Amino acid sequence: MHRTTDPGNPNNIQVGDVYEDCSFHPVLCIAVDEVAGVVLSGISLIDGTYPRSCDALHCGPIRIRIEDVMAIKQDLNGYARRRKEELRIGDGT
Repeated sequence: MHRTTDPGNPNNIQVGDVYEDCSFHPVLCIAVDEVAGVVLSGISLIDGTYPRSCDALHCGPIRIRIEDVMAIKQDLNGYARRRKEELRIGDGT
């Protein structure tokens, strides 16, 4: 199935996808609210917290592979440090 990219949801995250939220948690997407922008809501696959919500455009959530969730869960702090460094380098700061 081909998905059309929505400018408010550039990574085209949909219900059922696993994405990285603003706190670097892998999150199972359970809702996509398109009323005021595109807000993704889900359940953390680290600690079960919910609802975890991100703005699909401004928070920059990315889709992650389910196979990577256990590695992230084993060292969330290390994963978050690596991702912050990647984002810092990507921003050129």
